[in-house]
Amino acid sequence: MIEDPDFGQPIQNATVPLGREVVLSCVVDHLGKFKVGWLRAEDQTILTLHNKVVTHNSRIAVTHDNHRTWNLHIKQVKEADRGCYMCQINTNIMKKQVGCVDVHVPPDILYDETSVDQAVQEGENATLVCRATGHPPPRITWRREDGDPILIRKGLREIMKVDTYNGSLMHFWRLDRRQMGAFLCIASNDVPPAVSKRIILNVNFSPVVKVPNQLLGAPLGTDVQLECYVEAFPNTINYWVKNRGEMLLNGPKYVITESKATYKVYMSLVIRKFSHSDIGTYNCVSTNSLGKAEGTLRLYEIKLNPGNPPESTDNHVAVVGGLAEPPRGQSSRSNSAADAVEGEMRASASSSWGGSPLLVSLFFLVSRTNHLAWSASAR
Repeated sequence: MIEDPDFGQPIQNATVPLGREVVLSCVVDHLGKFKVGWLRAEDQTILTLHNKVVTHNSRIAVTHDNHRTWNLHIKQVKEADRGCYMCQINTNIMKKQVGCVDVHVPPDILYDETSVDQAVQEGENATLVCRATGHPPPRITWRREDGDPILIRKGLREIMKVDTYNGSLMHFWRLDRRQMGAFLCIASNDVPPAVSKRIILNVNFSPVVKVPNQLLGAPLGTDVQLECYVEAFPNTINYWVKNRGEMLLNGPKYVITESKATYKVYMSLVIRKFSHSDIGTYNCVSTNSLGKAEGTLRLYEIKLNPGNPPESTDNHVAVVGGLAEPPRGQSSRSNSAADAVEGEMRASASSSWGGSPLLVSLFFLVSRTNHLAWSASAR
């Protein structure tokens, strides 16, 4: 008695990356005079019949091991090839079984639906958007390009630090200047390669100037360094002014330098060979398109024992005595640090002049009427 053909085992489903080749195997026992065909299950399109390819799709092929296995080959797989395929035996009552192909597609950023670089005023809200396609659907992860934590505001005052943030939308409420930077939107779905886009978030705010030492005293003949710290964005124009009039220029008398890191600028003014004419008020000024701020520094002479003049001032910077000044500009609460200071401040400098150590003490006394008295004594 001749047995009817039947399937020897189920067709194994296959998962294949985009562009590779996939093979579905149909095992038939006791085929006899019957024939095996492959069809697209979705629309019943006939692909192969026995040893022949029926479809005009050049990427389709069929092989037979001359025994019992019929292999359907799909080369250079496309997303359109995702779906199920049917192996049929043309018996009187048709026999069939189905195997499915899943095509994995690496992620790709949807640039038209993803944020571009943004500039937002400090205190306002902002949202960065990143969308991507791929199969399986990609995961979206955010991180800062510089490796610093991402700052996410959770309440009016609480700020949370995270190394990465997950999700297509990243919200910033009441933006803070510390949240400024370049962010990487990374799309991945375990199908290499992962892709990313760089999005810059700038936070605009007017300049704020901080002066670490508002009152400075130094002996004549020494080099004196004045310092200011500026925070602002967009970029600022920075300069020094003496006695509210003369703008100082870099040269033999004045050494002016500044260094910048993101929205922070360090300003330095070195006055060479400090003399009577250098005594006075100095202002570090910073301005950008949103505003202007300045810090004030007052420079005084420290009188030394006439019998012990300095032997050399080469490479010597004197910064003796100091009174801190609050930030000037956007967040300034006072026009003068002297209004909030009462008491005594001491600063000392030690050097070897004339063969014996010399200690110079400077006392600043700021009264409520803003009169300044100072004295220096050599010991």
